[in-house]
Amino acid sequence: MSEDYNPDFETLLSYLKQNCGCDLTFYKRDSLMRRFQRRMRDLKIDSYTNYLQYLQRHPNEYTTLLDTIFINFSGFFRDRDCWTYLASTIIPQIIANKQPQEKIRVWSAGCAYGQEAYTLLILLVETLGIEQYLERVQIFATDVDDSALTLARRASYSEEEVVGIPIELLSKYFHKNEQRYVLDPKLRSTIVFGHHNLTINAPMSRIDLLVCRNVLIYLHVKTQASVLVRFHFALTNKGFLFLGNAESLTNKEIFTPVSLKHRIYTKGQSLTLEDHFLIRPQTRTKTVLDPLSTQTLVWQTAFEKSAFPQLAIDAKGYLIVANDQACKLFSIQNSDLGTFIQNLELGRIIKALALIRQLNRERRALKKQNIEWVTEIGTTHLDIYIQPILDTSGTLIGANLTFIDITKYIHLDLELEHLRLKLAKISNGL
Repeated sequence: MSEDYNPDFETLLSYLKQNCGCDLTFYKRDSLMRRFQRRMRDLKIDSYTNYLQYLQRHPNEYTTLLDTIFINFSGFFRDRDCWTYLASTIIPQIIANKQPQEKIRVWSAGCAYGQEAYTLLILLVETLGIEQYLERVQIFATDVDDSALTLARRASYSEEEVVGIPIELLSKYFHKNEQRYVLDPKLRSTIVFGHHNLTINAPMSRIDLLVCRNVLIYLHVKTQASVLVRFHFALTNKGFLFLGNAESLTNKEIFTPVSLKHRIYTKGQSLTLEDHFLIRPQTRTKTVLDPLSTQTLVWQTAFEKSAFPQLAIDAKGYLIVANDQACKLFSIQNSDLGTFIQNLELGRIIKALALIRQLNRERRALKKQNIEWVTEIGTTHLDIYIQPILDTSGTLIGANLTFIDITKYIHLDLELEHLRLKLAKISNGL
């Protein structure tokens, strides 16, 4: 039996995937097994079978296991020369590529406890100034570890954790609270943190700078290739990818190096679809195209520019994205992305908890008719179309919601009914 394959371990992984919603099958077995064994030694458990039984008897063990598996080691300005190059060369290019009022979108993928996301924030504020940063920059920070995300949102770090921050920047952006350094709350709130699995979930879109450092090294080569394709789709044509010093590209066709020393790449102009098994070619001839990027752009534009308010939630009910019309109608802010929809005004309107339960139960398209939304300025009547989003295995991963304002038709019906009654009275009088 090979060192990196154990049937009992595979059974354990299968249990976690099916019963806990945690898919670890994409990770390299040798490093994954070492982390499981570390936890098993703490419990004095000598086999994967016995550990599986322990998990089944102790549901709280799942959280402790994840803390052991996901080693969220990060730091501010880690590999300082790379960040210096990013600040001096790449960020100015990104700004130069954008129109003065155009949004700059940044994605910190695998953000751990948030240090790299906040490092990006500091560099962008230093370059743009606080006012321009607040107006123009959107930073998304994602990770598969929910406990790490909780700590990242707090933006509170020990003295040991902030040693990488230059002293002048530390005093400028953080205030000391007892023995902790806390980021300025106004700036902290500008970053949208959310749960995201790079191997499964759809990527962000229209990203100008994608930072994913020291994550790919833990994935199988094939999984790395798949993730890199997702990154390719996420980036704008002039976007940049920033990897860790120990990482290199498994496919050099879809990204062009800007600085190999600093592991910074730009999006290539072509994508070999056959290599990544994304589209089955019609012929045996290798076709080098970039149709998926085009398709993604078309879908994205159609979604954002739709005449109808639209939004998407994940299977648990967290807000993923909302188009311009939905943001205007429901006063959705960037900070609302990643929020449990029940906690928003919108959640009350659509009765989110009941809707999510119904979607998980029925997994079919739903329509909610003539939903009344009462505000200070009056009553709006909405028809809501809910389309479930299922993966290839039939698992519910989210839903798309479309809102159609039928208020004028309701008023018209009332007016017609009023006229009908008036005519009836006239007829009776005659």
